[in-house]
Amino acid sequence: MREKKKKTGSYRNLSPRTRFLFGAGLMAYATVGMWWSPKIEEALGMVPSSEEQAELDRKLSVKISSVER
Repeated sequence: MREKKKKTGSYRNLSPRTRFLFGAGLMAYATVGMWWSPKIEEALGMVPSSEEQAELDRKLSVKISSVER
């Protein structure tokens, strides 16, 4: 517990400009990762086949059913 306080305390001790740049850097890193991940998957041959994609879409689909009161 004490270790967690130290980490948040050290983050809060940074200047506001440094905290802003740190947050903006993390957001940029995540954006680049999401943008390039399909291209990297294609280069490594990890793209799912149409059957695999259809099965994945079926498993992840949200099923909503209405219930009468």
